[in-house]
Amino acid sequence: MIKEYKKILEKAQNDFKINKKFLHGLKTKRPRDLDAIISNIHDEVFKDIDCLECANCCKTTNARIIDSDIVKIAKNIRMKNNKFIDKYIVVDEDDDSVFNEIPCPFLRDDNYCSIYEVRPKACREYPHTNQRRFYNRLNITEKNSLICPAVALIVEKLRQEIG
Repeated sequence: MIKEYKKILEKAQNDFKINKKFLHGLKTKRPRDLDAIISNIHDEVFKDIDCLECANCCKTTNARIIDSDIVKIAKNIRMKNNKFIDKYIVVDEDDDSVFNEIPCPFLRDDNYCSIYEVRPKACREYPHTNQRRFYNRLNITEKNSLICPAVALIVEKLRQEIG
């Protein structure tokens, strides 16, 4: 991870209590146009963030894997579903199927995903800041602000704009 992104995450760690209070406040006092606001901020932030310079999500978290992900990935790597599950999947404490190791077993040394075209739904949607009904994702946004520099910046800009 580049130094600039590390600094962003350090600031997010320092601002965590403020951000948490702000995000929890949005649950009860959300602006009518929150989705439009967050979408604009998301687009603005991702003009300057290069996920390939970071890949912290792939290096530190475990993506939830749904059945359709298993089918697509197994087919892509030419493996039977059962063998794929045995080799790569475990069930976590929340009873979700996840990859059995961190970092992700499909993350290459250059931060590219070796299964990018068939990556799990959770990976395709990450960091969940450009989806409708953002207010339903405030808890995950809070957590992701400590993992993803883009989310940290999105929360900071959202706080400045409507805080």
